Amino acid sequence: MRQIKYLLLFVAIMVANVAIAQNTNQAKACLDKATAKVSSLGGFTARFALSRPGSVGRTSGTISVKGTKFVATTPQTTVWFNGTTQWSYMKSTDEVNISTPTEAQRLSMNPYALMTLYRQGYNLSMTTEGGAYVIHMKATNPKRNIPEAYVTVNKAYQLQTIKIKQANKWTTISVSDIQRKNLPDAIFTFNKKSHPSAEIIDLR
Repeated sequence: MRQIKYLLLFVAIMVANVAIAQNTNQAKACLDKATAKVSSLGGFTARFALSRPGSVGRTSGTISVKGTKFVATTPQTTVWFNGTTQWSYMKSTDEVNISTPTEAQRLSMNPYALMTLYRQGYNLSMTTEGGAYVIHMKATNPKRNIPEAYVTVNKAYQLQTIKIKQANKWTTISVSDIQRKNLPDAIFTFNKKSHPSAEIIDLR
């Protein structure tokens, strides 16, 4: 009798492990398709709304993305990232800060950067809610800049929202009005002529 119980327990564990593996594979396949949709484009623009605890609160604006490059504009600031260097223009102070952003900083301004982050060091699982796929990402290393995130894509594998955990607080980014465009690389680098009076502060 005891042997039968152990056998049933073993079978139950095996079935559970298979189900988890299948769910993980489905989550990865979903993000692979969403990533391919983005990376196959010559560029696109979208509107975004960001909600975060603290002084930032809620803000919204537009973003243009081409691969890892992006330029995001809100009423308070404009951020350019050319794949290596980031320029942040603050309208209130007429200053431009130049930096090499961390993983967390890039993700907080460019939700599409998460489309490649999932490939290394994250456990994945997936559920469906309201006709959309919700992928849960949890870092295998809890000290990572982004220890946890939720990515929601629709049935056409288009990004809708991302929730990112940073310092035990959650940032939510919603994306809408996506339009495909062929964007020139030059728009992702700060042009001094666009803000001739701005003070340049190099923080690198």
